[in-house]
Amino acid sequence: MTSDSQAFERGTTSRIQREEMHFRRIDMRGFKRNDGLFEVEGRVTDQKPHSFTPASADHTVPAYEAIHDMGVRLVFDKTLLVHEVHTFTDAAPYKVCPEGGNALQALKGIRIGPGWNSEIRRRLSGERSCTHLRELLMPLATTAIQSMSALRSGEPETLDDDGRPKKIDSCYAYAADGELVRKRWPEFYHPSSSQAE
Repeated sequence: MTSDSQAFERGTTSRIQREEMHFRRIDMRGFKRNDGLFEVEGRVTDQKPHSFTPASADHTVPAYEAIHDMGVRLVFDKTLLVHEVHTFTDAAPYKVCPEGGNALQALKGIRIGPGWNSEIRRRLSGERSCTHLRELLMPLATTAIQSMSALRSGEPETLDDDGRPKKIDSCYAYAADGELVRKRWPEFYHPSSSQAE
């Protein structure tokens, strides 16, 4: 197994011929504003290498033109509390699609962090909002957290009620039995049973 994306690409294409059927790009960006607030923007674009007629639509989208081109901007403060929500739809298969962004106003006043994804599902599920805009909200949250990381680099580590850093066991790299935890927080390092043998 390798983490090299070029090797991954070569390994796939050297044995099998592929024909592109669809292209999706998702872009996420974080910004610091001059009024003390912050923004994250997410944008999704979909294209096909051939003309495409959406079901129940009265038009055909030419090859390589956007079927979807839409996005979300969240404005938040340093505590990750959402102050504003903006959406745009530059391309969509149906005339009614831009209205699907209106429901995202329900996110104003909630905090990006634990419980964010469940709040999205609770407030925006099903027919209440645009699926594509809603799908951007989960990675937008991690983009917001990553954007703020530079500002928080000098702050003390966030700890749980037992005094253990919350980062431990939050992902593969921060596993309690991993090398990173062993070096950074040796008192919280717990080797796995196979490592202990």
